[in-house]
Amino acid sequence: MVAADEVKNIFPNMVKRFRPEKADGIDATILFDLSGDNGGMFWLKISSGSIEHGEGEISQPAMTLKASADDWYAVSTGQQNAMQAFMTGKLKIVGDMSLAMKLQMIFAQ
Repeated sequence: MVAADEVKNIFPNMVKRFRPEKADGIDATILFDLSGDNGGMFWLKISSGSIEHGEGEISQPAMTLKASADDWYAVSTGQQNAMQAFMTGKLKIVGDMSLAMKLQMIFAQ
């Protein structure tokens, strides 16, 4: 099991990997609802080519990604393919599916 601090560090790292040129026209908040002892609620807000992150619940996200913290850590660190995790039910998307499809291009590997 991945440590809670490692899970929390995913989001600042995503901010560092953010590619604003690939996020043109995106104005959305994404909620990450991660289950397990090392999980929690985290969010990313993309607007006008910028990004910010935070912890906790946020109202009316455009998309919510639900997964175990361990599964999301594996996907976000390249240990597991995101599409495969989605197809096997390890990742669930609620809301804007087109936004979910854009996530891989918005963040550099």
